[in-house]
Amino acid sequence: MVRETLVIIGSGPAGYTAGIYAARAGLDPLLIQGSEPGGQLMITTEVENWPGLTTVQGPDLMKHMEAHAKAVGVRFVSDFVQKATFQAKNHLLQGAKDSYTTKAVIIATGAQAKWLGLPSEEKFRGFGVSACATCDGPFFKEKTVAVVGGGNTAVEEALFLTHQAKKVYLIHRRDQLRADHVLQKRLLAHDKIEVLWNSMVDTIEGQEKPFKKVQAVHLKSTQDASTRALSVDGLFIAIGHTPNTGFLKGQLALDSEGYIVGQEPGMLTEVEGVFTAGDVRDKVYRQAITAAGQGCMAALDAERYLAQIE
Repeated sequence: MVRETLVIIGSGPAGYTAGIYAARAGLDPLLIQGSEPGGQLMITTEVENWPGLTTVQGPDLMKHMEAHAKAVGVRFVSDFVQKATFQAKNHLLQGAKDSYTTKAVIIATGAQAKWLGLPSEEKFRGFGVSACATCDGPFFKEKTVAVVGGGNTAVEEALFLTHQAKKVYLIHRRDQLRADHVLQKRLLAHDKIEVLWNSMVDTIEGQEKPFKKVQAVHLKSTQDASTRALSVDGLFIAIGHTPNTGFLKGQLALDSEGYIVGQEPGMLTEVEGVFTAGDVRDKVYRQAITAAGQGCMAALDAERYLAQIE
């Protein structure tokens, strides 16, 4: 059993930033990296919207964050939290390798994009296949792209991409959208967008040498056996995200999609001494910079809380 003052769960921008601020405040934080250190940026290629860096590779940015956190004194452990039991001033985290008790916890476990599950999708992920139009849309200026999905996220992504791409296809497996009516109206009226109804992506094709890039998707009809090829430069999967909150059920309030329900002000939850940051609570912005900002806020909230109880 490891006894701590502050434990941070998660090693994406939110977790690393929380660690940096907590360490500089003298809280001697322990950061549990989890099964995928670095989070979603580890499968991102170029990042062009991180302030101060014109362009940087996603994995390189996360390596810099990790090195910064270690340099200021954040302690790291490689473990995966499987269960949490929250009690005032004595929170228990049960990992695969060890158990931890702590006065305060910052949960920054992030969320995972839902994917189609195709081998070709995994092959081109980060090379034309993306789950974030805001992140990667600017790479497709004056190009042709497609978005998969039928809810608010898919429609919003398609509308956003019209600012960069010359043509946007929306691929939906049904004959009507689930998105809000006002969004549907904007989508269907847009001259750059074409909806491909009753269609699903069967496979993704592209160039592999001298570098990978998407060139086409093969679509299968959901009504008959017909197929068709669609020439595109990029494919955006917008079928939702799954927050990494399975270990929190019964311990924290989660919304219908599994996201942590935050409390105002700051990064508080309804449980004393438990704070959250990043995509595990934010399903609107989902950006590295907003996650990092929330990590800072959570660390400052934890610092104030620990000063009050000691």
